Amino acid sequence: MTKKQRALEVIERLKKEYPDAGCTLDYDQAWKLLVSVRLAAQCTDARVNVVVEGLYEKYPDVNALAAADVDDIEEIVRPCGLGRSKARDISACMKILRDEYDGKVPDDFDALLKLPGVGRKSANLIMGDVFGKPAIVTDTHCIRLVNRIGLVDGIKEPKKVEMELWKIIPPEEGSDLCHRLVYHGRDVCTARTKPYCDKCCLADICKKNGV
Repeated sequence: MTKKQRALEVIERLKKEYPDAGCTLDYDQAWKLLVSVRLAAQCTDARVNVVVEGLYEKYPDVNALAAADVDDIEEIVRPCGLGRSKARDISACMKILRDEYDGKVPDDFDALLKLPGVGRKSANLIMGDVFGKPAIVTDTHCIRLVNRIGLVDGIKEPKKVEMELWKIIPPEEGSDLCHRLVYHGRDVCTARTKPYCDKCCLADICKKNGV
């Protein structure tokens, strides 16, 4: 079985296992996802979803958040960790959206990368989830699982993993696959315990690297 054949089989099986898998960050507007992905660094999505409620209650739109004092933002987002740097990035990012993009989030990958605090993972998430464009989000679950399954060979650097996956995953499948890998990584192919290979839908095609 080639890597591409394995990838296509993984895609189909995970579709059946997690048909409704989607982004685990709550948002109803693109700029809110931009804020949440910054806060999610070294923090759980569940905690971010709670913290942003207070942030949006006080600052309900891009203009309000752009005009907010960085210290006030930091006070609210501190439970997510790294409060100072996250508050600074969010403030700067909202100012750019207000001043250069009429309050809208750009639908261009390179433009997203130029926003404060936005890396490839965040930009891909927004491109895929908000704009429905081809995207591969190489978060920790994705990196761990594609190495274990045998879709990439011992690569841990996110951009390199992303580039390898683009070679074997159909562009229209990338975003949904990455969401499903998150679910599978939490429920079955776990990081902190021995993975539950006995109940894994991929057991017979997984290389089980490192397990």
